[in-house]
Amino acid sequence: MRETVILLHGFSGTGRAWEPVVERLAPERYRSIAPDIRGHGLAASARPVSFAACVADVLALGTGPFTLVGYSMGGRLALHVALAAPERVRRLVLVATTAGIEDEVERAARRASDELLADRVSRESLGAFAERWLTQPMFRDDPPAAQRRAREDILRNEPAGLAAALRGIGTGVMESLWDRLDELRMPARVLAGERDAKFASLARRLAGALPAAELRLVPGAGHALVREEPATVAEAIVGGRDRP
Repeated sequence: MRETVILLHGFSGTGRAWEPVVERLAPERYRSIAPDIRGHGLAASARPVSFAACVADVLALGTGPFTLVGYSMGGRLALHVALAAPERVRRLVLVATTAGIEDEVERAARRASDELLADRVSRESLGAFAERWLTQPMFRDDPPAAQRRAREDILRNEPAGLAAALRGIGTGVMESLWDRLDELRMPARVLAGERDAKFASLARRLAGALPAAELRLVPGAGHALVREEPATVAEAIVGGRDRP
């Protein structure tokens, strides 16, 4: 029987962002499911956009256990799913993500920043948003092919949906999960790019806090590992050991 793998994309992406990874997962062994998260792609108009609703969507994708993979925003959602139904998650792969912001003042500042971005996104074209988003330090040094794929994926979205995602499942509105990570005893792999300094540091902390985690820092890679290093991400999915 094929192993089910559920892949959760990052903010402003869609499930199609995972295509380079899925292409490297043998279809006779893996059943890959890469949904559009609420506020994105084909689910742009789905409401409410909340962690609880998104968790329910993921758990409704099947009835049995699955390997859960999440990139950036999708990684934060994957942690919520794993905490809500740990018995369903055979293995956990977290790519360039975080367990949230612990400091209340810092989280409030991020929430205000997300609100400003949501307001701006809702008033501008997706092309203008893509230009601003992909020239920020986190992405501006990505290889041209990765930049092109990112832009194509952004243009599959709708401004109102992205604004709703920022307000509903952004880092600013998310409660910190750092003090709950020891509940997640399934095998886990944590990935980050070495030149993505912020998330490389967060990856080290995640791997240290999860009871059965392995850490992989990818040389020369940035934040967008799914686009830059799909073979490495696929290897992490395939090579992870199962729950004992």
